[in-house]
Amino acid sequence: MRRTVHPEVPVRVEYSLTEAGRTLREPLRALQEWSIAHLGEVAAAQEAYDRAD
Repeated sequence: MRRTVHPEVPVRVEYSLTEAGRTLREPLRALQEWSIAHLGEVAAAQEAYDRAD
């Protein structure tokens, strides 16, 4: 992540991805897709865990 501060009033800050950060786009997209596909299973597991206490 690159952070650029612009000396203005009020101060303006911009964030952008570095080349290394851009390489994470596809793995993070895959993680997002997995999360959406398995949301019900994860929620059910959390509820089962909460009931076990």
